[in-house]
Amino acid sequence: MLGQKPLPRKFYMRDPKFVARDLLGKILVRRLNGHLLEGIIVETEAYYGVDDPASRAKNSMKKYNAPMWGEVGLAFIYNVHNNWMFNVVAHEPNGIGAVLIRAIEPLRGINIMMANRKVHSIINLTNGPGRLTKALKIDKELNCTDLTDDKNPIFISNGRFIDEQRIGRTHRIGVSKDLDIELRFYLKDNPFVSKGRIRSSNQS
Repeated sequence: MLGQKPLPRKFYMRDPKFVARDLLGKILVRRLNGHLLEGIIVETEAYYGVDDPASRAKNSMKKYNAPMWGEVGLAFIYNVHNNWMFNVVAHEPNGIGAVLIRAIEPLRGINIMMANRKVHSIINLTNGPGRLTKALKIDKELNCTDLTDDKNPIFISNGRFIDEQRIGRTHRIGVSKDLDIELRFYLKDNPFVSKGRIRSSNQS
């Protein structure tokens, strides 16, 4: 969609759980080799700082997780089991945090996404954090890039209004320990939401 503008930095300068919820329905835009790849964000997870047992920041600042302490609106990309995880730094002033983009609903450039992932099913194309980064060719080269800059090869723009009743919440997926609050947000009945093991408590 031509003329799209990135969300402003102030959007991300809030509690990560509010940013994660409000990112639902927004459009993830990837410029790749002269093409535009786009998808609606349908699933997110919020992460906090050293007191969050599931956060990458839980064991204090290191070189790879330092962006979580830094300027909001920047990409934070790290690798888990040979999959790149795409996050946006989000926190209140002087805080720590980020939001993981877990799944998108493909909108544009679908054939390119399929070729990148070598799959033929649109339903399984971007329904997971590792799948969407492969489909959009997101890797460490984009780490710390500014998602509020419209010249950036990746950014997030305004999208569809999402009624609060359409938003589901659970504990985060695939974590060994979790906080008491539910920090995974998703669009109910959307076929592009990922599937995974969800903890029901913070017990290890």
